[in-house]
Amino acid sequence: MKPVRSHSARAVLTQLLKQLICIAMVVIVILPILLTLFASLKTKGDMVTSSPLALPPQVTLENFKEVFGNKYLLIGFRNTIVIMAVSIFFNILLGTITAFVIERFQFRFKKVVVGLFFIGMLVPTFVTEIARFKIINGIGLYNTIGAPIVIYVASDLMQLYIYRQFLSTLPVSLDESALMDGCGYFQLFTRIIFPLLAPATATVAIIKAITIINDMYIPYLYMPKNKLRTLPTILIYVFFQRYILSGVAAGAVKE
Repeated sequence: MKPVRSHSARAVLTQLLKQLICIAMVVIVILPILLTLFASLKTKGDMVTSSPLALPPQVTLENFKEVFGNKYLLIGFRNTIVIMAVSIFFNILLGTITAFVIERFQFRFKKVVVGLFFIGMLVPTFVTEIARFKIINGIGLYNTIGAPIVIYVASDLMQLYIYRQFLSTLPVSLDESALMDGCGYFQLFTRIIFPLLAPATATVAIIKAITIINDMYIPYLYMPKNKLRTLPTILIYVFFQRYILSGVAAGAVKE
């Protein structure tokens, strides 16, 4: 009986440790949000004199009035939507076409091209930052809304990996049947392949949107003007995280 008790006690301790780790992770995530909320409800004097973890001695909404009364809030929201919409559109367009060509066609130096794509994904962005800044400035996009759009479309190849994984699960016989029925490659792509890529497209769109909305580095570096400010937020991930996971899993297993 003693070994059974020892095993039971070990299982309880393991479960308790897991719960403590989960609680600690929740605290780490929630604490900055609480600090921001408490600070937003305090007066400027209370922010200086009271502890950041202390509840507001006197609740005030003046901070919210000042923020929402600022014209740059709406400007930032508009800029974020424009950058996000245009970037996602071209990421989806170029990503689907490139993945379709790589997965469905055989051509010379195909392995070299694919290898270069993945090498580009492995190179850290800060290594090429100086060269990228010179290129953006050289083509006249610095301090314009076009700078982050070009960077988001050209520098991230994540969508290519997602589309290729998903395309690998679609049978080639589907293409052959469509071609035998008289479809050209353009019709094959637009009418059959692209609609079937809807789960992967949703995944790409959501991940890209989160990346763009939460990015403060590129907009502040390449668009320092006040009228070009953006509005970072993470709320979109809270509402659509299950679609991200389902879309990634859809192309993860090859049957």
